[in-house]
Amino acid sequence: MISVQGLTAKYGDRVVLHGLDFHVGKSELVGLLGPNGSGKSTLLLCLSKVVPLHAGEATVSGRELSAYSARELALVEASVPQRLELSFPFRCIEVVLMGRYPHQREFGSDSDEDLTKAMEAMRLTDTLDLAQRRITEISGGEAQRVIIARTLAQEAELLLLDEATANLDVAHKMQMFDLFSKKNNQGTTFLCAMHDLNLAALYCQRLIFLKNGRISVDGPTMETFTEENLSKIYETEVRIIPHPDSGVPQAMFVPGAEHQAHSA
Repeated sequence: MISVQGLTAKYGDRVVLHGLDFHVGKSELVGLLGPNGSGKSTLLLCLSKVVPLHAGEATVSGRELSAYSARELALVEASVPQRLELSFPFRCIEVVLMGRYPHQREFGSDSDEDLTKAMEAMRLTDTLDLAQRRITEISGGEAQRVIIARTLAQEAELLLLDEATANLDVAHKMQMFDLFSKKNNQGTTFLCAMHDLNLAALYCQRLIFLKNGRISVDGPTMETFTEENLSKIYETEVRIIPHPDSGVPQAMFVPGAEHQAHSA
């Protein structure tokens, strides 16, 4: 689904991603983890063609990323950005319908099918009651779920999520990842940049850890989510315990431990 070889990205003269190599197979749910400034968001922006590749190559669904037009790429992948900036007071249903644009003819209007798909996405994200509200007049968490609904309405086979649930309360956070897991079981591929380590371990089949713009660890969750790896990557003492229901490893951080974190 995604194949990356030697991917390097720069902001001005500063290299932020250094020759990354990895592959995400179809129907994988992969967590992209790492400290602040490790390059997670930049990698997703590269895969969305927002940030250009300085070197290397990336293919999505067997085709070079550079060969896609914006509309063609929108049929294959959709994304939830880390920062939501919507200053125009669109109604929430209008925001969700924006996800349908790659399926429409140029200058075409919303069809009955588009409206049906949008309403179903809002139902799945528990935002139907917000349909006629202004996006500028609802809470940050509600707006985030509307953006997730827009992404689902796009019906792409690959979803790139950058801290998609960071603004949500615990119940909605779990609800969204239950939804992502269900979509994944139905064939959708996910690459999710996350800071919530335990949530990532609960839902992601595989974890890619970035540090200083390089891949530090990449592998199945049960093999990579270890005290040694997490302590080294996050530069703080970590203890791992099994989840009482699933047995999935969960991280506990040690108060008062000597922390080696530095500003990125």
